[in-house]
Amino acid sequence: MNVTSAKTPTFRPDGTVAVPAFDLPVSPLVSEEAAAAQRALAEAPPFSVSLAEGDVTAHREAINAYVAPQVEHLRKAFAVEVSHAEIAGVEVIDVTPAGGGHDPDRVLVNLHGGAFVIGWDGSALLESVPISALGSYRVISVNYRMAPEHRHPAAIEDVVAVYRALLDDYAPGRIGIYGGSAGGVLSAQVAGWLPRHGLPQAGAVGIFGAGGAPFHAGESAYIAGYVDGSFAPPPPDGSPIEDITRGYFDGVDPRDPVAWPAYHLDVLEAFPPTLVITGTRAVDLSPAIYTNSQLLKAGVRSTLIVGEGMGHCHHYRLDLPEGRDAVEQILSFFRENLT
Repeated sequence: MNVTSAKTPTFRPDGTVAVPAFDLPVSPLVSEEAAAAQRALAEAPPFSVSLAEGDVTAHREAINAYVAPQVEHLRKAFAVEVSHAEIAGVEVIDVTPAGGGHDPDRVLVNLHGGAFVIGWDGSALLESVPISALGSYRVISVNYRMAPEHRHPAAIEDVVAVYRALLDDYAPGRIGIYGGSAGGVLSAQVAGWLPRHGLPQAGAVGIFGAGGAPFHAGESAYIAGYVDGSFAPPPPDGSPIEDITRGYFDGVDPRDPVAWPAYHLDVLEAFPPTLVITGTRAVDLSPAIYTNSQLLKAGVRSTLIVGEGMGHCHHYRLDLPEGRDAVEQILSFFRENLT
């Protein structure tokens, strides 16, 4: 039966759907903690900043200040040793469980988020401390080159330099690579880069809050823009999307296999086992789904976790059961695949 009302979407000849305004309630499938967090957004909207313009140093300081309380909480909750060092001329943070006891034969390489512009070193610690402590891993977080000072593939080159040096001490099958947001994109890029440049593939890769395709690709950029609040939706008039990467991908073909491996099955077929994590309210939902589907099509063992009611990079949220579950799945994934 065809029911018409003011709430019915309109389907246009070009395939566009005009979606009427509607209220999105808190999902009954999320934890009470997550529901409370969503209700709290009425008083404290999510952190959102336009990275396309303005002083990049100020942006970097702002995100570090924003995550500082969370990093402080993690440092108190998880006993780890944190040291700044250089590997192959690239600055890194080396995180290990306090008092030793980490797996001596396996290492994780973390690639922090931040739109290829920000995230060092606040987001790096956010992503490394709990994984190291809970998984008893040595985690090496890489301060890869970012925009606006640098352009693709500078970040890949820095990560690969660190990875190449780690091969002196670790078997490739016992090195895991993971990251969230831009770091998730970069993890996919590195997994595609290694075998194409004569280097042994890593043992496993984690792509969290991202995919191997651009963030604005697919429907989720529109949906998240109106229900999550962390990222603005694409302009309704079809004008160019705000470049939050500050030109990091300037001049790169939109289907470049190095930048966007999800479009190329011949690149994906050389991937190691892969874990992809996203959320139903995340801007990265579409790229994550597409990447997982393409990996399966390429014959790669890929697992997709989609958090109900979750936004961008919910694995950071250890205050929520959903975030803790995601971290446990990350650890289980690396335990299983770093043989």
